[in-house]
Amino acid sequence: MNSALVRYFGAACASIVFSPAFANLELAQKNNCLACHAVATRVMGPAYQEVANKYKGQKGAESSLVASIKKGGSGKWGQVPMPAQPQLSEADAKALAKWILSTAK
Repeated sequence: MNSALVRYFGAACASIVFSPAFANLELAQKNNCLACHAVATRVMGPAYQEVANKYKGQKGAESSLVASIKKGGSGKWGQVPMPAQPQLSEADAKALAKWILSTAK
């Protein structure tokens, strides 16, 4: 196989694996967020796309999501409360919030 083709294929695979969207999906998996949420479908909590669409274009959306992630919440999406995630670093909470907002359709 041509070595330039191998390098191209390797770079393409790395860009997929290490893209921000994939990295933040991994962060959500690592922190057990996907036990209650999914990207496109409602599980126990809202789909990330629902959250993103609700906050789309709103000033302060990212900081509001960071606060909800870190402190938990109830009543915004139904009866089931979202447990607080105080163990998350501020950087990880911000990364998750940015990623969630990026899923808007």
